[in-house]
Amino acid sequence: MAKSPEQEHPTKAFGWAASDPSGVLSPFKFSRRATGGKGRKVQVLYCGICHSDLHMLKNEWGFSTYPLVPENYCPKNILTYGATYYDGTTTYGGYSDVMVAEERYVVRFPENLPLDAGAPLLCAGITVYSPLQHFGFTKPGMHIVISTSTSKKKEATEHLGADSFLVSRDPDQMQAALGTMDGIIDTVSAVHPLLPLIDLLKSHGKLVMVGAPNRHLSCQSFLCLWVSKLLPQISAIVAGSNIGGMKETQEMIDFAGKHNITADVEVVPMDYVNTALERLEKADVRYRFVIDIGNTLKAA
Repeated sequence: MAKSPEQEHPTKAFGWAASDPSGVLSPFKFSRRATGGKGRKVQVLYCGICHSDLHMLKNEWGFSTYPLVPENYCPKNILTYGATYYDGTTTYGGYSDVMVAEERYVVRFPENLPLDAGAPLLCAGITVYSPLQHFGFTKPGMHIVISTSTSKKKEATEHLGADSFLVSRDPDQMQAALGTMDGIIDTVSAVHPLLPLIDLLKSHGKLVMVGAPNRHLSCQSFLCLWVSKLLPQISAIVAGSNIGGMKETQEMIDFAGKHNITADVEVVPMDYVNTALERLEKADVRYRFVIDIGNTLKAA
């Protein structure tokens, strides 16, 4: 006998959702799927706000469905074991009080890491950790450069451990940096030209894109082909990297715990989320918003 919707999704949940591409969030009641097998019902405590949330809320990638509860990477408390099967219904994200996740998608969080400042590591952290490992950017002695479009962040980012700072809109700085880099991790989530970045690479250097703009990036492939043939000394590899696997994520969070690495965050209450998203769109945050779900999400 087929199970009723109440049997398939018995876990009552409360969060904030967008009902249309305006992206405006408001309180929302819904149900999570049943637990069983190797699934876990978890209580959400903190949830980072990712730039991909903006894209999804406004359907800028073209595959959003509404109502939409954003985000899937957030520290949680395990309440129960169990998980059932995927039945084709909408899966809602972490802007909510409880979630149901399969055991294989849960990581052990180091006890010494604060959950609020550790939350972004499960998204932004693994997004950069994975290509650092995969593309060989962890060799001892490598020179670390932070690049932004303006000089405003130079002083603020000095404590992050970079060896130097590069303003991408400064022609003189860009000219001086031509052909000096072994690799670049491009985190920009807006449309931007790629050739100026490729020009910064050494021979067979690697440009790895981890940002996801709302429109395709253009790279003059014909020019790239001829440059590669005529000037092989500056040929480059262009690749992409999307989040990371669970084994790698656990490795990353253990590394962060061992070295006490956390994100610089601004913790906000749930009812501030729409303002936070507006500020994020204007790059008005240093450097990650985190929602205090456990203490500020109040059921309507």
